[in-house]
Amino acid sequence: MLSRRQKLILLKFFSLFSVVRGYNILIVVIAQYLASVYIFAHDKPVKSVLLDINLLMLVLASSATIASGYIINNFYDSEKDLINKPRKTMLDRLVSQNTKLSFYFVLNFLAAVFASYVSFKAVIFFAIYIFGIWFYSHRLKKQPIIGNIVSAILAVTPFFVIFIYYKNFELVIFAHAIFLFLLIVMRELTKDLENIKGDLALNYRTVPVVYSEKTSKLMLSVMVLLTIIAAVVLVLFFEIGHMCYFFYVSVILLLIFLLILWRSNKKNDYLLLHNMLKFIIVAGVFSILLIDVSIVLNRI
Repeated sequence: MLSRRQKLILLKFFSLFSVVRGYNILIVVIAQYLASVYIFAHDKPVKSVLLDINLLMLVLASSATIASGYIINNFYDSEKDLINKPRKTMLDRLVSQNTKLSFYFVLNFLAAVFASYVSFKAVIFFAIYIFGIWFYSHRLKKQPIIGNIVSAILAVTPFFVIFIYYKNFELVIFAHAIFLFLLIVMRELTKDLENIKGDLALNYRTVPVVYSEKTSKLMLSVMVLLTIIAAVVLVLFFEIGHMCYFFYVSVILLLIFLLILWRSNKKNDYLLLHNMLKFIIVAGVFSILLIDVSIVLNRI
């Protein structure tokens, strides 16, 4: 049996894990490596990619920056989250704000250390990335449309740094990036609908608060159409192997998303829609394996 002190330490660990959303960071790490092997460096042997120390350092720097970003976001949104996510907030509050901020600075320092192994340019890149996350959390998050777009840009930045590292400018990469970017913008708009109660209480100027829920739904409908077009373009004009099945399923799920969206008027409805988009994004990460399994096995 664990002692009371050990239980408290374990609870605080889970609290910090919840604050930095460790499960999301794990998905990003897997996505960065799969994208590197299958897309960014598809002409290189798998071992040379997986054992690339520079890539590892960029992934670690990205992970540290994302974790620090979740901490600063949690710091600024603590009051809103108490309304929108009371149970999660109670778990998050097991770790004091001072401790969280200490971890925030430590993580940013580690990100700079990891980036410095690669190059000074990488340090500058991550310094700008860290500032961008802070500025978004402090200022832009409360602004309609701009906040959603900036959030989506920050979410795809970890892949952008890998893209720059490998200097692969193939058109298929931009097509995948557009599809992912549109999904993330949709997720951000859906989160605004889900969290409208807390946003109204604390005067966050999100799209549903400023322009109405109907306007948000119209914007989401347009985004669904654009995302479906991006999926169709990827299937018809690019060699993506069996990953095409992921896009077929995605189109079906997005059409279902649209039907549910216009019947939604409660927090639980929007939570379901949010989870549908998260499922598509996570499934997309692992479906990268379907691009061409045989070639990858031969490259090992």
